[in-house]
Amino acid sequence: MNAFFDSLPLRRIAEHPKEPMDRTDWAAQIPAVRQVLDEGLELGQLTVFVGENGAGKSTLVEGIAAAFGLNPEGGTQDAMHQTQATESGLSSHLQLERGAGASKAGVFLRAETMHGHFTYLGSIGSRGKHNFQSHGESFIEFFTQRSAVNGLWVFDEAESALSFNGCLMLLSHISDLLRSGSQVILSTHSPILASLPQAKIYEIGDWGIRPAQYDDLEMVSNWRLFLEAPGRYLRHFDA
Repeated sequence: MNAFFDSLPLRRIAEHPKEPMDRTDWAAQIPAVRQVLDEGLELGQLTVFVGENGAGKSTLVEGIAAAFGLNPEGGTQDAMHQTQATESGLSSHLQLERGAGASKAGVFLRAETMHGHFTYLGSIGSRGKHNFQSHGESFIEFFTQRSAVNGLWVFDEAESALSFNGCLMLLSHISDLLRSGSQVILSTHSPILASLPQAKIYEIGDWGIRPAQYDDLEMVSNWRLFLEAPGRYLRHFDA
């Protein structure tokens, strides 16, 4: 086995044989989640989940992050806050195959819950300019200040907090993390964040979960078609 792959924080996820998930649970009825439970899933140094809303991307990355020991609402292992329990419970049914001697450190960034995380950081006296910045600026400051964390980084639809340039900054940050030996797992609707050539891409939909090439992604094709000729889409909105 490749020695570098063997040192990844997470090499594979599967259903825990001693804690099987009830297949009538709502999360287990999502095709992608059910496939992971039934077959397991190999992870790379950079794993990207793409798909439409409701396909199960966030459920999977949240479950992976929580099973790894990260707060489901975001942050590092040390984050202790919780505003409202909305997670699926998938994490308690996952078995993680870890690399031998791999880092157990990690960071989870969720665009939809980061405001609550910033409030928590302020309540414990953590430094930051979160009260004086836009959501995107706060998001960028958060991951740049923690760039020294070497381990597992999980991002859930980070692009929703970022501009085009912000996405490029995050992409540069991800490249730096990979060069330093960290592992990155992300879910995204952004063709920018999915574009790194070394990414192991999984496309998620009604079929479940399948490996995909960047240029074959429906998301990429749709963006290209729109940017080439916005008028062919906008004419449908004429009064």
